[in-house]
Amino acid sequence: MGAPIKAARRSRFPIAIAFLVVLCIAVFFLSFFIGRYPLSPGTVLRILLSQIIELPQTWAATEARVVMQVRFPRIVLGFLAGGALSISGASYQTLFKNPMVSPDILGVSAGAGFGAALAMVNNLGWVQIQTMAFVFGMTAVIAAYLIAYVFGKQTITILILGGIVVSSLFQSLLSIVRTLADTDNALPAITFWLMGSLGRGTNQHILLLLPVIGVSLALLFLFRNQINTLASGESEAATMGVNIPLVKTVVIAASTLMTVCTVSVCGIIGWVGLVVPHIARMLVGASYGKIAVSSFLIGGVYLTMIDNIIRGIEGVELPLGVLTALIGTPVFVLLLSQVRKGWS
Repeated sequence: MGAPIKAARRSRFPIAIAFLVVLCIAVFFLSFFIGRYPLSPGTVLRILLSQIIELPQTWAATEARVVMQVRFPRIVLGFLAGGALSISGASYQTLFKNPMVSPDILGVSAGAGFGAALAMVNNLGWVQIQTMAFVFGMTAVIAAYLIAYVFGKQTITILILGGIVVSSLFQSLLSIVRTLADTDNALPAITFWLMGSLGRGTNQHILLLLPVIGVSLALLFLFRNQINTLASGESEAATMGVNIPLVKTVVIAASTLMTVCTVSVCGIIGWVGLVVPHIARMLVGASYGKIAVSSFLIGGVYLTMIDNIIRGIEGVELPLGVLTALIGTPVFVLLLSQVRKGWS
């Protein structure tokens, strides 16, 4: 890539981030007006402000419930989940130097899906389902990491192959569970969960995700320069004094933690972590720090807008993962031309 193009991307980075922040704010507020229950802008604004400052109540109790207990957690979860999946995808793609890598490359989604299905078959509650999804999602990644440690001395290639093996194993176990599941209740619930949804999100889920995502983002931010150096090659990074095993562990741990927490709350949402980092890369260039920030913002807007489409459809709730795949696949095909020209 030529120097003039790199200079242009450096100069437009602040503008791009400012635009994305404004877009996030606009999408956040506009999302409150989408749904079966109509709300006026003034009512929404007063209800939101009443959570910060004391205001006289001029709205109905039903309107407050719709805003704060139904739409607010769903919208915020859309931003958090989309941002977490996107920055995880960007981190994995940078670490593995592979544009086709997604956040579930180490078997997170397969492990979480098996855990959730196992809980549903045993008629456990929603909290237990999320806990089982989290535990088995983490188990899958740890298993992939152990395979790389034992057989490949933690090389990237063996780590990816370990993720493929673990993912295939949990997919097989998931198929067995689905075969044994009750076709009237458990099987439909498993199928719907596997396709992802923000519809069951609550404010408690936001309180759960915020510290996890916050700590993970802080770690990735602190190591952003080392990650950027590692993307140039392990030999060059070692020459510059980068602690390669530590950086790899931080990237994998932070990205996995964000992904598994998101999947345990929202189900499996594909294509976001694969497509959004490429859009960010085209917008701001190849620097990891810039890609990470823009990926988080773009991913949040992207997933929230897709969920808005779902909420705007009358009479049916489409699975979120289905729509992200329908939209993500043609977008990714368009991006393949950029990958073919060179990924740097």
